[in-house]
Amino acid sequence: MDKELICEVNCIHEEITNEVKKEMLAIGEIQSLSAIFKAFGDPTRLRILHCLMQAEMCVCDLCFVLEMSQSAVSHQLRVLRNLRLVKHRKEGKNVFYSLDDDHIFKILAEGLEHVRHV
Repeated sequence: MDKELICEVNCIHEEITNEVKKEMLAIGEIQSLSAIFKAFGDPTRLRILHCLMQAEMCVCDLCFVLEMSQSAVSHQLRVLRNLRLVKHRKEGKNVFYSLDDDHIFKILAEGLEHVRHV
């Protein structure tokens, strides 16, 4: 390891560390956030979320666009619903899915902007 990348003396900057410790997340928050990022880490779920960024869609529409089976799409939607990343509404016998709220849209949009940034 490069010498300039580590402290030369075993030191603790108490003012900084005390402030950081005060802001530490609760374990429940860490677990929930980790689950959300794990969901974002799956390419299939990201493809579904990207579709839903553009329009509210039913399972059949998602299957057609993604060229996937209904069981595969439904399984992923269940995961996304359980994490409150997508919501659904019923219209007769049809169920339409959309992003749960604007926060999800913003997270995805920021991620895309970062990926596309040259």
